[in-house]
Amino acid sequence: MNTAKVSLFALFLLLLPLLSFPFSLSADPLVGQLTLAGSSTVQPVAEVLGQAFEQLHPEARINVQGGGSAVGITAPQSGLADIGMVSRALHANEAQKLTPTTFAVDGIALIVHASNPLAGLSRQHIVDIYTGKVSNWQVLGWNDARIVVVNKEEGRATLELFEHYFNLTGKFVRDAVIIGPNGQAIATVAGNPQAIAYVSIGSAEVAVAQGTPIKLLALDGVPATSANVKSGTYGLRRPLNFVTVARHTDWPKRFWILC
Repeated sequence: MNTAKVSLFALFLLLLPLLSFPFSLSADPLVGQLTLAGSSTVQPVAEVLGQAFEQLHPEARINVQGGGSAVGITAPQSGLADIGMVSRALHANEAQKLTPTTFAVDGIALIVHASNPLAGLSRQHIVDIYTGKVSNWQVLGWNDARIVVVNKEEGRATLELFEHYFNLTGKFVRDAVIIGPNGQAIATVAGNPQAIAYVSIGSAEVAVAQGTPIKLLALDGVPATSANVKSGTYGLRRPLNFVTVARHTDWPKRFWILC
């Protein structure tokens, strides 16, 4: 098994204890293609589920695309995807048009390079960093070096939740490095000891397990772990959803119960 497949499978195993929908088998085969699009956080899990689905239904093909949660909202409505992937709760106007199926819960962690000695940050520290009030690691007890702030591009649910949780809308520092998927943020931090970013806890835990030189920081003294997300101890958490225009559509319904 290659590294990419190990990564996808490991992420699926990390989220498996959080799954809330039942698995069952069906004797009725499915034929054709099902397209999913949206959240980069959900994408690796959907790819693992897609592989399992194709084993159950050899004539079926699962096409999984990224693009962010904004794509996950629009693609099913425009007919570009059968299922949208959205890593946040739906807004009221979205819930009028789409039906969500929450299949897991994930958290968002602040990550730094493994060489960074900090174990955690407070809510105020994070606000100060992302507004530019604190711009040097020395203020936080490390070396005399500029903090490289990594932020998310528009349309990403991780950005939306992060800015809402810390009340940062319209306040972000302007010279931040802007990235898209979780993998880009992880690679940026792994390659720059002065960087800080925020990503899916599941994705970050997989990266650490694979030897990527990053560290998940505790938030207000609570470690950023999948176990703490599941227990509700870690506050910066969000639902992961599959969304469709019509729940009665057979293919999507068959996919999210893996049969």
